[in-house]
Amino acid sequence: MDAFFAQIEERENPQFKGKPVVVGADPKEGKGRGVVSTANYEARKYGLHSALPISQAFKLCPQAIFLPVNMALYQKVSERIMDIIKNYSLKYQPLSLDEAFLDISFAGTYQKAKDLGQKIKKDILKQEKLTCTVGLGPNKLIAKMATNKGKPNGLLAITPAKVKSFLEPLDIEELPGIGPKTAGRLREIGINKIKELKRASKTKLKDMFGRVGESIYDKARGVNEDEVSPEEVIKSIGKEHTFEKDTRDPEVIFNKFDEIIRVVFRELFENSFSCRTITVVCRFQGFETHTKSKTLKIATRDFEVLKKEAKKLLLQFLIENPKLIRLIGVRVAIAQAN
Repeated sequence: MDAFFAQIEERENPQFKGKPVVVGADPKEGKGRGVVSTANYEARKYGLHSALPISQAFKLCPQAIFLPVNMALYQKVSERIMDIIKNYSLKYQPLSLDEAFLDISFAGTYQKAKDLGQKIKKDILKQEKLTCTVGLGPNKLIAKMATNKGKPNGLLAITPAKVKSFLEPLDIEELPGIGPKTAGRLREIGINKIKELKRASKTKLKDMFGRVGESIYDKARGVNEDEVSPEEVIKSIGKEHTFEKDTRDPEVIFNKFDEIIRVVFRELFENSFSCRTITVVCRFQGFETHTKSKTLKIATRDFEVLKKEAKKLLLQFLIENPKLIRLIGVRVAIAQAN
């Protein structure tokens, strides 16, 4: 979907059409905490984007319409959209509220696949009055990247013969899995484009990034063997909180941390999940963000174990770094589902 949350708000409020719209935290005249959840394409002209600090968004575009997240509405719209696309394939995999993969290999040709893509776009536009972008490719990686390139309201098909010419001119950050830190290390050794990335040996990338390096090597060549899974697989559960003011008050920090742990544990318990790796994130003043993780010997769904290990990790942050804390969070990797 194109700028999903913002587009729904424009649909519900026609007077917003043509104006920059931001969905996210309250900017509080530039003093607000939190981040942008979604910015429409008009707002993006001013440099606004998802995860941008809301205070910065306000400074870049104070005339934007800032709206709170209405998750209940977005979830209802998402469910209706997913019901539409399910009609087109038995193998479908939702990734989030606004994104899903479909295996349409039964179409046989890319032309027939494009026809299906157009029908999906028309169905969603007719029923929900919302636009979306369809990306087509020989695998999930290329389809995802084609979607990113085709936005907004586009349909881009990358056939196997076009994969090489499609990938090579792109910046390395456009390859899923390469974030700012990985890109920074690659740029330090003169790798800026995917074409340059392909010249790096698998051994070199593995030495730099471990097992992730092997994945990067394959992705740079458009290789991806992940199948479209009919069932959504939850890989992790997490919760974060941004404080109204940066703080070092242990009572404020640990009270909120206890709340976060309870929320994460409740979701674990309700889904009969167990976790083995616990990760704590801590963002300090100046947006300096760090994570610490603990992998348990045995997977658990014991609240006391989760609480004890998470608090140990948070305490390490408090001991090691004297800066004021802006955000804390907990994430657990799912070990198994019963």
